[in-house]
Parts: sequence; C-alpha cells; structure tokens
Amino acid sequence: MVLSKLKTYGELVMFSHTLFSLPFALISMFWAANGLPNFDVFLWIVIALFGARNGANALNRIIDAEIDKKNPRTKDRHIPKGKVKKREALLIVIFCFVIMEISAYMLNPLCLYLSPLAIAIFVIYSYTKRFTWLCHIILGIACGGAPVGAWIAVKGTIDIVPILLGAVVTAWVGGFDIIYATQDYNFDKENKLHSIPVFFGIKGSLIISSLMHIFSIGILFLLYYIMNMGIFYLIGLIIISILLFIEHKMVSPKDLKSMKIASYSINQIVSVLFLIFTSIDIFF
Repeated sequence: MVLSKLKTYGELVMFSHTLFSLPFALISMFWAANGLPNFDVFLWIVIALFGARNGANALNRIIDAEIDKKNPRTKDRHIPKGKVKKREALLIVIFCFVIMEISAYMLNPLCLYLSPLAIAIFVIYSYTKRFTWLCHIILGIACGGAPVGAWIAVKGTIDIVPILLGAVVTAWVGGFDIIYATQDYNFDKENKLHSIPVFFGIKGSLIISSLMHIFSIGILFLLYYIMNMGIFYLIGLIIISILLFIEHKMVSPKDLKSMKIASYSINQIVSVLFLIFTSIDIFF
C-alpha cells in the first residue's frame, strides 16, 4: 500500500523527469569543486535538488488542476482524476520545500538567502501560461537555476561558468517545452492560454525552438574552451548536437505525431550523455 502510494506520488511529480536538470547541476558541482566535493556538500546538494524539483512539479500540478481537467490530453492526470487529492499534493509541496530550505541552510548563507527566489520562480512559472507566451522561457529559468545553485553550494559565490551553464539549460528546456506545447495548440487557443505556439504559430514556434537549441550548443562549445575540457567532452557535445538535430527533424508543422519522443525521450538521453562524457573528462 505504502509503495503503491509512493509510486503514485512519483508519477504525480514526474520523478523520471529529474534527468533533465540534475546532470547539469552535477557537472556544475564537479566543475566548482574541481572534482568531487566533500560528501556532506554532495549530499545536501542532491537533497536540495530533489526538494526543489519535486516540490515545483507538485505545485504546478495543483495550480494547473482545473486547466488539466478541461484538456483532453491531461484530464487523466492524478489530481483531475482523483488519484491524488489537492491536500496530499500540497503536503508534498510543503515537505519538498522544507527539505530544500534545510539543505540550503546546511550548505552556506548565500544558498539560504537565494532559496526564496527559487521558490518564487517556481510559483510564478505555474501561472505564466495565463498571461504570457514567455512561459517556456520561465520554465527554462526555473530549471536553469539548478546548475547555478549547485555551483553556489560548493563555492559560496557566483561566477560566469554557472551562469553560462544555467543559460544552456534555460534555452534547452525552453526549446523542447515549445515542441511539447505544440500538441496543445488548439486547446490553448480556445481557452485563451498563452504559449509560443499560440503566439507565433506552429511553424514559427518550431523555428524558435531550433534557434534556442542552437544557442545552447553554442554556449556548451564556449564552455569547452573556458573550462579547458578534453576530447570526451567534445565527443559528447557532437553526439548531443546530432540528437538535437534528429529531434527537430522528427517534428514539423504538418506532422507532430513524434512530438513526445522528440521533446522528452531524446532530451533525457541528451542530459545523461552530457553527464557521462563530461564526467569522463573531469575524472579521467
């Protein structure tokens, strides 16, 4: 019974999607520490990332519950379907944000001071589709805070490297979220919800998504020089570039059937490959 409930909660917060920003946060941590940080720092960073990411997702599910209920694509999600009550989801949010705050306290003062800003961004993002097509960018910023936070957790200061890595994640996540949002084009338009596909059209939004991913790859190449990385980082970056190219070839204004594979499945592979190849360069 308990395991079944935990599985349901994991599905609610889309726990598998942790693969998107966590690898970038870990690399930022490795770069900041010039290898592995102290175990206690590593542990509190992981706990903070767990709390932030899952708390933000549960919060988004609560705030979007009524919209999800109307949308044929999302009407079977856990809260609209009654599998998870709103108060249960709220308890998950509180629990996750509390452990995030405790972790920030255990790391350093700057992490603690900036943690309310992170929570504020999570809250703001959940409402953005109601008033701005920049919602995808704000989601990217929310995810892009992970590598910035991981760097601060190690160093206690900010630097250009985590900002650049945060920009990579912002553009990358925002880019594939635009692809994902194309499937809700008609629903969003009919319900006066805002998105880049609604504002710029399907064709225009896919172009914008491509440009954002090109920007991400460009910054990753810049980090190759800034961080003096080796051949494995470069090989990984080339493979990632090819995967993103394939992602954009899979979708078109006339054929959006492969949208879910393009926007989520491929990008989970992208983040894991970045972690693997960059880690090899750092440690070997």
